Amino acid sequence: MTTCFQAEPRLRLNPSGLRNLRRSGRLPGIVFGRNAENEMIHISTIQFQKWLKQGASGFIELQVEGKGSLTVLLEDFQRDSVTRELLHVDFQQVQTNEIVRTKIPVKFKGTPIGTKQGGVVQIQCAFIEVEALPRHLPTAVEFDISDMSLGESLHVKDAKFSPDVTIVSEDNEFLLSVVKP
Repeated sequence: MTTCFQAEPRLRLNPSGLRNLRRSGRLPGIVFGRNAENEMIHISTIQFQKWLKQGASGFIELQVEGKGSLTVLLEDFQRDSVTRELLHVDFQQVQTNEIVRTKIPVKFKGTPIGTKQGGVVQIQCAFIEVEALPRHLPTAVEFDISDMSLGESLHVKDAKFSPDVTIVSEDNEFLLSVVKP
C-alpha cells in the first residue's frame, strides 16, 4: 500500500524559521538516497501524524512541487523530548532496481496465555532491520502471540520472510517476552 503526501521544497532555515514553519502546520524533512541529491522539503504535520497512527508502514509517494513524484520510505523522525511534538522527518529515496536497507515494523496479535498466569508482556523491539529490492519488502511482520506462556520469548529468528529478503538484525535479538512482573 502506497501513501501519498504533498511536499514542497524548502530553503535552509534558522531555528526560528523552522519553528515558524512548524507553527503553520508544516513538518520539515529531508529526502536522501544513493546517487541522488539531498532535498529539503516540508509536508503537512496533520497528514503525517494520521499516517503514523495507522501503522506507518509501506512506501510513500511524495508529490514534490515543481519536481514530480518520488518514491520513499520513512527512515526516521524526531520529536521534542518534552512536548512530543514532531520536529523533523527523514525519508530514504527508493530506486526500484537497488537493494534497500530498512526497518520493517513488527505487529503482535492476541493476548498471551501467560498474562492469565500473572505475567506481563514486554516488547523489546518493534522492528526488524532487513535488506531487499523494494518489490520484495513486506509492509509489516505479524506474530500471533496468544499461545505464549509465562517465560516464553520471540526472537528475530522466529520471523518468516521470503528468500528474497535478507535479515540484518541479529537472530537472537528479543522482540517480545512474557515475564513475571
